[in-house]
Amino acid sequence: MTSYSPRLPACCPTLTADWPFPTVLPGLSLVKAAFDAERLELADFARCGIVPPSNILGAIAKRKAEFLAGRLCAREALAHMRGRAETPMVAEDGAPQWPAGTCGSITHSKGWAAAIVGESQRWRGLGLDAEVPLTDVRAQRLCSEILTEAEQQRLAPGDCSLAVTLTFSLKECLYKALYPLVHKNFYFQDAEVLRWDERGHARLRLLKTLSPEWHVGVELDGQFTLVDGRLLSLVAVEA
Repeated sequence: MTSYSPRLPACCPTLTADWPFPTVLPGLSLVKAAFDAERLELADFARCGIVPPSNILGAIAKRKAEFLAGRLCAREALAHMRGRAETPMVAEDGAPQWPAGTCGSITHSKGWAAAIVGESQRWRGLGLDAEVPLTDVRAQRLCSEILTEAEQQRLAPGDCSLAVTLTFSLKECLYKALYPLVHKNFYFQDAEVLRWDERGHARLRLLKTLSPEWHVGVELDGQFTLVDGRLLSLVAVEA
Protein backbone atom coordinates (compact mmCIF):
# COMPACT_ATOMS: atom_id res chain seq x y z
CA MET A 1 0.00 0.00 0.00
CA THR A 2 1.38 3.41 -0.94
CA SER A 3 0.40 6.79 0.51
CA TYR A 4 0.36 9.88 -1.70
CA SER A 5 -0.87 12.30 0.96
CA PRO A 6 -0.91 15.97 -0.16
CA ARG A 7 0.61 16.80 3.23
CA LEU A 8 3.81 14.99 2.36
CA PRO A 9 6.73 17.30 1.53
CA ALA A 10 8.72 17.31 -1.70
CA CYS A 11 11.71 15.87 0.17
CA CYS A 12 9.70 12.77 1.14
CA PRO A 13 6.77 12.47 -1.27
CA THR A 14 5.86 8.79 -0.94
CA LEU A 15 5.30 6.42 1.98
CA THR A 16 4.98 2.70 1.31
CA ALA A 17 3.45 0.22 3.75
CA ASP A 18 4.36 -3.43 3.22
CA TRP A 19 6.01 -6.39 4.97
CA PRO A 20 9.43 -7.25 3.51
CA PHE A 21 10.61 -9.91 5.98
CA PRO A 22 10.33 -13.69 5.37
CA THR A 23 8.06 -14.40 8.36
CA VAL A 24 4.94 -12.31 8.92
CA LEU A 25 4.52 -11.20 12.53
CA PRO A 26 0.92 -10.45 13.53
CA GLY A 27 -0.18 -6.96 14.50
CA LEU A 28 2.89 -5.10 13.23
CA SER A 29 2.84 -2.23 10.76
CA LEU A 30 5.93 -1.20 8.76
CA VAL A 31 6.26 1.88 6.54
CA LYS A 32 9.30 2.93 4.50
CA ALA A 33 10.24 5.97 2.41
CA ALA A 34 13.03 7.44 0.32
CA PHE A 35 13.90 11.08 1.02
CA ASP A 36 16.07 13.83 -0.45
CA ALA A 37 17.65 16.19 2.08
CA GLU A 38 18.43 18.73 -0.65
CA ARG A 39 14.69 19.26 -1.21
CA LEU A 40 13.92 19.84 2.46
CA GLU A 41 12.38 23.16 3.45
CA LEU A 42 12.25 24.27 7.07
CA ALA A 43 8.54 24.94 6.68
CA ASP A 44 8.02 21.23 5.90
CA PHE A 45 7.85 20.46 9.62
CA ALA A 46 4.95 22.86 10.16
CA ARG A 47 3.19 21.71 6.98
CA CYS A 48 3.39 18.12 8.18
CA GLY A 49 2.35 18.98 11.75
CA ILE A 50 5.60 17.66 13.21
CA VAL A 51 7.41 19.62 15.91
CA PRO A 52 11.18 18.93 15.88
CA PRO A 53 13.23 19.15 19.10
CA SER A 54 15.74 21.96 19.46
CA ASN A 55 18.73 19.79 18.58
CA ILE A 56 17.12 18.91 15.25
CA LEU A 57 16.28 22.53 14.44
CA GLY A 58 19.97 23.37 14.80
CA ALA A 59 21.19 20.35 12.85
CA ILE A 60 22.34 20.11 9.24
CA ALA A 61 19.78 19.44 6.47
CA LYS A 62 20.63 15.74 6.34
CA ARG A 63 19.78 15.23 10.02
CA LYS A 64 16.59 17.32 9.71
CA ALA A 65 15.44 15.26 6.73
CA GLU A 66 16.21 11.98 8.54
CA PHE A 67 14.13 13.05 11.51
CA LEU A 68 11.23 14.25 9.39
CA ALA A 69 11.16 11.16 7.15
CA GLY A 70 11.39 8.83 10.14
CA ARG A 71 8.52 10.56 11.92
CA LEU A 72 6.40 10.55 8.77
CA CYS A 73 6.96 6.80 8.46
CA ALA A 74 6.11 6.29 12.15
CA ARG A 75 2.94 8.35 11.89
CA GLU A 76 1.81 6.45 8.80
CA ALA A 77 2.54 3.10 10.48
CA LEU A 78 0.52 4.12 13.54
CA ALA A 79 -2.33 5.27 11.29
CA HIS A 80 -2.38 1.92 9.49
CA MET A 81 -2.43 0.06 12.81
CA ARG A 82 -4.76 2.25 14.91
CA GLY A 83 -6.75 4.16 12.34
CA ARG A 84 -5.55 7.57 13.51
CA ALA A 85 -2.42 9.60 12.84
CA GLU A 86 -0.12 10.11 15.82
CA THR A 87 3.50 11.22 15.82
CA PRO A 88 5.90 9.86 18.45
CA MET A 89 7.52 12.56 20.55
CA VAL A 90 11.14 12.55 21.72
CA ALA A 91 11.92 11.12 25.17
CA GLU A 92 14.56 12.56 27.51
CA ASP A 93 17.10 9.98 26.35
CA GLY A 94 16.51 10.96 22.72
CA ALA A 95 14.59 7.82 21.78
CA PRO A 96 11.12 7.97 20.21
CA GLN A 97 8.35 8.26 22.79
CA TRP A 98 5.54 6.12 21.43
CA PRO A 99 1.84 6.72 22.15
CA ALA A 100 0.42 4.84 25.13
CA GLY A 101 -0.30 1.23 24.33
CA THR A 102 2.22 1.02 21.49
CA CYS A 103 5.89 0.33 20.89
CA GLY A 104 8.01 0.84 17.82
CA SER A 105 11.32 1.58 16.19
CA ILE A 106 12.62 4.03 13.58
CA THR A 107 15.66 3.71 11.32
CA HIS A 108 17.27 5.73 8.54
CA SER A 109 20.15 5.09 6.16
CA LYS A 110 21.49 7.45 3.48
CA GLY A 111 18.29 8.87 2.00
CA TRP A 112 16.01 6.08 3.22
CA ALA A 113 13.87 5.73 6.35
CA ALA A 114 11.47 3.22 7.87
CA ALA A 115 9.41 2.70 11.02
CA ILE A 116 7.67 -0.28 12.58
CA VAL A 117 4.99 -0.20 15.29
CA GLY A 118 2.91 -2.66 17.27
CA GLU A 119 0.43 -2.80 20.14
CA SER A 120 2.04 -3.23 23.56
CA GLN A 121 -0.41 -5.99 24.46
CA ARG A 122 1.21 -8.17 21.83
CA TRP A 123 4.75 -6.76 21.50
CA ARG A 124 7.04 -5.55 24.29
CA GLY A 125 9.94 -4.29 22.21
CA LEU A 126 10.80 -3.73 18.55
CA GLY A 127 14.17 -3.06 16.96
CA LEU A 128 14.45 -2.08 13.28
CA ASP A 129 17.71 -1.20 11.52
CA ALA A 130 18.75 -0.44 7.93
CA GLU A 131 22.34 -0.50 6.72
CA VAL A 132 24.04 0.00 3.38
CA PRO A 133 26.29 -3.10 3.04
CA LEU A 134 29.86 -2.44 4.08
CA THR A 135 32.68 -2.72 1.60
CA ASP A 136 35.03 -5.66 2.15
CA VAL A 137 37.80 -3.30 3.26
CA ARG A 138 35.64 -1.54 5.84
CA ALA A 139 34.10 -4.81 7.02
CA GLN A 140 37.53 -6.29 7.66
CA ARG A 141 38.58 -3.17 9.57
CA LEU A 142 35.48 -3.29 11.80
CA CYS A 143 35.28 -7.06 12.16
CA SER A 144 36.99 -7.41 15.56
CA GLU A 145 35.01 -4.48 16.98
CA ILE A 146 31.59 -5.80 15.97
CA LEU A 147 32.05 -9.58 16.04
CA THR A 148 32.93 -11.58 19.13
CA GLU A 149 35.78 -14.08 18.92
CA ALA A 150 33.27 -16.90 18.48
CA GLU A 151 31.53 -15.03 15.67
CA GLN A 152 34.86 -14.43 13.95
CA GLN A 153 35.69 -18.12 14.17
CA ARG A 154 32.38 -18.96 12.48
CA LEU A 155 33.02 -16.45 9.69
CA ALA A 156 33.16 -18.26 6.35
CA PRO A 157 35.65 -17.20 3.67
CA GLY A 158 34.16 -14.55 1.40
CA ASP A 159 31.35 -13.70 3.84
CA CYS A 160 33.05 -10.77 5.56
CA SER A 161 31.01 -7.90 4.07
CA LEU A 162 27.60 -9.51 4.56
CA ALA A 163 28.43 -11.11 7.91
CA VAL A 164 29.81 -7.93 9.50
CA THR A 165 27.01 -5.75 8.12
CA LEU A 166 24.37 -8.24 9.25
CA THR A 167 25.90 -8.72 12.69
CA PHE A 168 26.12 -4.96 13.18
CA SER A 169 22.51 -4.51 12.06
CA LEU A 170 21.05 -7.33 14.16
CA LYS A 171 22.86 -6.13 17.28
CA GLU A 172 21.54 -2.61 16.66
CA CYS A 173 18.05 -4.13 16.48
CA LEU A 174 18.62 -6.05 19.69
CA TYR A 175 19.68 -2.88 21.47
CA LYS A 176 16.65 -0.93 20.21
CA ALA A 177 14.28 -3.74 21.22
CA LEU A 178 15.70 -4.30 24.72
CA TYR A 179 16.79 -0.84 25.87
CA PRO A 180 13.20 0.31 26.62
CA LEU A 181 12.81 -2.82 28.78
CA VAL A 182 16.10 -2.68 30.71
CA HIS A 183 17.14 1.01 30.46
CA LYS A 184 20.75 -0.08 30.36
CA ASN A 185 23.38 0.38 27.66
CA PHE A 186 25.10 -2.61 26.15
CA TYR A 187 27.50 -3.02 23.26
CA PHE A 188 28.54 -5.22 20.34
CA GLN A 189 30.55 -7.63 22.48
CA ASP A 190 27.61 -8.14 24.86
CA ALA A 191 25.63 -10.27 22.39
CA GLU A 192 26.34 -12.69 19.59
CA VAL A 193 24.64 -13.87 16.41
CA LEU A 194 24.53 -17.63 16.76
CA ARG A 195 23.40 -18.36 13.22
CA TRP A 196 21.66 -16.94 10.18
CA ASP A 197 20.45 -18.44 6.91
CA GLU A 198 19.81 -17.37 3.34
CA ARG A 199 16.05 -17.27 3.93
CA GLY A 200 16.49 -14.28 6.24
CA HIS A 201 16.24 -15.84 9.70
CA ALA A 202 18.75 -15.33 12.52
CA ARG A 203 19.23 -16.24 16.17
CA LEU A 204 20.93 -14.03 18.77
CA ARG A 205 22.12 -14.65 22.34
CA LEU A 206 22.90 -12.28 25.19
CA LEU A 207 26.41 -12.46 26.65
CA LYS A 208 25.73 -9.92 29.39
CA THR A 209 23.07 -9.80 32.10
CA LEU A 210 20.94 -6.69 31.69
CA SER A 211 18.19 -7.56 34.20
CA PRO A 212 16.90 -10.65 36.02
CA GLU A 213 14.77 -11.45 32.96
CA TRP A 214 17.31 -10.53 30.31
CA HIS A 215 20.35 -12.45 31.49
CA VAL A 216 23.34 -14.20 29.95
CA GLY A 217 22.18 -16.99 27.65
CA VAL A 218 18.76 -15.60 26.72
CA GLU A 219 18.14 -16.10 22.99
CA LEU A 220 15.96 -14.15 20.55
CA ASP A 221 15.00 -14.55 16.90
CA GLY A 222 15.81 -11.97 14.26
CA GLN A 223 14.92 -11.47 10.60
CA PHE A 224 16.58 -9.66 7.73
CA THR A 225 16.10 -8.89 4.05
CA LEU A 226 17.44 -6.68 1.28
CA VAL A 227 15.26 -3.64 0.49
CA ASP A 228 16.19 -0.88 -1.95
CA GLY A 229 19.86 -1.85 -1.79
CA ARG A 230 19.90 -1.87 2.02
CA LEU A 231 20.06 -4.64 4.57
CA LEU A 232 16.95 -4.31 6.75
CA SER A 233 16.89 -6.21 10.04
CA LEU A 234 14.30 -6.76 12.78
CA VAL A 235 14.20 -8.10 16.33
CA ALA A 236 10.74 -8.32 17.88
CA VAL A 237 10.08 -9.19 21.54
CA GLU A 238 6.65 -10.73 22.16
CA ALA A 239 4.54 -9.78 25.15
